[in-house]
Amino acid sequence: MDNLIVLLLIGFAVGTLGTLIGAGGGFILVPILIITNPQLSPDIITAISMAIVAANAISGSFAYARSGRIDYKAGIVFALFTIPGSVLGVYTTAYIPKTAFHIIFGVLLILLAVFLFISKKQILVSVSRVPDLKSHFKHHEITDKAGITYAYTFNQYRGIIISIVVGYISPLLGIGGGIIHVPALVNWLNFPVFVATATSHFILAVMSTVSVVTHIVQGSYRDPIVLRMVLGISAGAIAGAQLGAFLSHKIRGKMIIRALALCLALVGVRILLGNL
Repeated sequence: MDNLIVLLLIGFAVGTLGTLIGAGGGFILVPILIITNPQLSPDIITAISMAIVAANAISGSFAYARSGRIDYKAGIVFALFTIPGSVLGVYTTAYIPKTAFHIIFGVLLILLAVFLFISKKQILVSVSRVPDLKSHFKHHEITDKAGITYAYTFNQYRGIIISIVVGYISPLLGIGGGIIHVPALVNWLNFPVFVATATSHFILAVMSTVSVVTHIVQGSYRDPIVLRMVLGISAGAIAGAQLGAFLSHKIRGKMIIRALALCLALVGVRILLGNL
């Protein structure tokens, strides 16, 4: 897979869908790399994927910033707590026996997908709740560029724990983190879905950049072929991220969550089939 046009098209598709659902796109790219480049080691595959996730997330974050839907207060806190796991995840990829972990994680993804499909919760615009007096509960209000106000209250400690876990798992599997973070923000932290996808992308931009820097230190991109793949797919992903962010304003929140649930199920099945 060294044809520049093919690399650009793959990147564009990954960037569009990844930004649309706030997931980064690594869950699409990793299976493609495994199928088309069986000679690549898991370390290199995850390194390539995280580089594309970073390019996609950074580009998408600029687009989401223009929409006014990123919760920067929550996003900065959660992003900071993904950093230790991001570094640790990169360094442990080659050393931790992943078969059993992948099977467990695959099952969890499928269960989460089922939960999202059957959930009846209204998630387009959350209803404001009376903030808890405890300090770890935060009440935020955001008004986007369209004039829509989102009001929600969430448990910051729970969000920090989720971010630590996501920070570690993401570089370990090379799938980004939004595919876990978005449903967690929506269903466990009461974020409106449009704020969740935008904020997740912002968090992912920080987390994936740290992972890429760690991979650079490790020398994962020294091979010219690997570097060509990274640059080609990244260029396509940057353009696709802009389209994905634009489409996110046109598609109903429920449809985004259903699409995310489908992606979760596909990733879970892929992980299980690859390890059974």
